[in-house]
Amino acid sequence: MSGPVRVLLDLFFPPKCVFCAKPLRPGEREVCVHCAGHLPWLAGEKAVRTAGDCSQVVSPLRYEGPVRDSIRRYKFGGRRGYSGAYGKLVAGAVRTHLAGRYDVISWVPLSDKRRKERGYDQAFLLATATALELGDVAVETLRKVRHVDAQSGLVADAARAANVKNAYAAVDPELVEGRRVLLIDDVVTTGSTLSECARTLLAAGALEVVGATLARAR
Repeated sequence: MSGPVRVLLDLFFPPKCVFCAKPLRPGEREVCVHCAGHLPWLAGEKAVRTAGDCSQVVSPLRYEGPVRDSIRRYKFGGRRGYSGAYGKLVAGAVRTHLAGRYDVISWVPLSDKRRKERGYDQAFLLATATALELGDVAVETLRKVRHVDAQSGLVADAARAANVKNAYAAVDPELVEGRRVLLIDDVVTTGSTLSECARTLLAAGALEVVGATLARAR
């Protein structure tokens, strides 16, 4: 996009912070200075957890306040353009905690029904943006073969695990056999979804599965 066109777009449609949704000031890009300093960041070991068959899951942020509101706009409000800013944050967490731990970057897919309703797969966009920041590409390794109730509507850990049981299938075992997979998703809560995806990939021959999400809800 040419410079003059960008200036005109910024004049009539000023860019906004992806988290607080307030207009960005000169020199700010994607995330305003205030949010950069006040978001619920997860640092050090607090950014790392396990999730069943998924060996490690890293997240740069907690799923609360403006982070929760931003992700909801991204998933349900059509703000697919947020994926670029999110990808930078997830890539930073991957570099810090998972460098050298993966051979393939992939994502937790939506069901065909959910993707048609939403118009896009938010985890795919996030994985693509993250991979770009890491100088890599995201590869489809999983397909959701069973449409299930939204995990966000379930509270108990056992209910969430049962909800996604056998919901995924490996696209092509040759893509993951003998390789380590990095799975990208937007939010991790109990870890049931990432664990089920990891179980499926391990059964297809993957050596290990690690994960990265933008935010952690618990």
